[in-house]
Formats: sequence, structure tokens, C-alpha cells
Amino acid sequence: MTKPDSPTALDLPLVDPLPADTQKYFDICQEKLGMVPNVLRAHAFDIDKLNAFTGLYNDLMLADSGLTKLEREMIAVVVSSINRCFYCLTAHGQAVRELSGDPMLGEMLVMNYRVAPLDDRTRAMLDFAARITTASAEIEEPDRQALRDAGFTDRDIWDIANVAGFFNMTNRVASATDMRPNEDYHARSR
Repeated sequence: MTKPDSPTALDLPLVDPLPADTQKYFDICQEKLGMVPNVLRAHAFDIDKLNAFTGLYNDLMLADSGLTKLEREMIAVVVSSINRCFYCLTAHGQAVRELSGDPMLGEMLVMNYRVAPLDDRTRAMLDFAARITTASAEIEEPDRQALRDAGFTDRDIWDIANVAGFFNMTNRVASATDMRPNEDYHARSR
């Protein structure tokens, strides 16, 4: 079980002192979020691993895309729901609540996205993300065509696949290490 002062069940202490660039990044998180997310603290035992993680996360979740930030967070929640990843359901469920302004939507996506009142485009995107999570080897051209028919470009399909793939990987790491979300996530945006 994770110790109260540790982000995971593993004994991997943060690099001390943190390099100046890493400390600056953590300070920005503290200022903007009111906390340093435990996923960052968990990776900070090895700055190269932290930088690789944050580089890919920032590119997939924050860079220019035909997908909105909310859509990318919704993918994160649906994938994490299927994988039952406590960390990501808590952190990204909070992001969905905040970005959508709808606490019920966040909870529906956590429990079962199929009960949420979604437009056809969003449902097609989340169905594809779910299929990547449960049966990626079975995806065929009709699956991609369904996304095109819903209004997604091939670049959007690339982004959907990459966001879903990233969270499938991080869900497994978070679960395997008993990564715990910051307590602040639970009460936000409700």
C-alpha cells in the first residue's frame, strides 16, 4: 500500500535537489493547480523519465489538435474507466468536470460513458477509444471510416489513437505502482 507521503507504493525518492528546470515546472504546477500532481512526483526519481513523460503528455494533451482539451480528457476518462485506473479516473474525471462545467458528465464518463448524453461525434470518438482499449487488434478500416463519417480527419484519428494509447500505458503503470491521486482532485469542480 502507498505510504501517506509517497505518490506510489515503490520506494523511489525524488531527486534532491531537483534541477532548476524541474523545480520551475513544479512551481508552475503549484501556482496553477495548487499542487504538484503525484504522477509528476512519482516520475521525479529520474529526471530523464520525468521529462520523457511530461514531454509526451504535454504534446498529446495540450498541443494543437483538431480535438479539444475536453475531448482529450474524455478519452482519458473512458480508457481509465475500462482499465479501472484509480489515479487517472480521479485526476482526469476532475478535468472533465472542470472543462465541461458539468459534474454529472464527469461522473457518467467514470462509471459508463454510454449513459452520458453525448452527440454522435463524441460517442463515435469514445467508442473508438474504448475499442482501442479492449480490442485494438480488431480495429479495421470501417472503424476509422466511422470516425471520418462523424466528422473527424485522419489527423484527428491519429490523435484519438495516441491519447487512448498513452492512457492505456499510463493506467497500467499507475495501477502496478499503486499510484495515488492528490486528495485535492476529489472535491474539485463539483
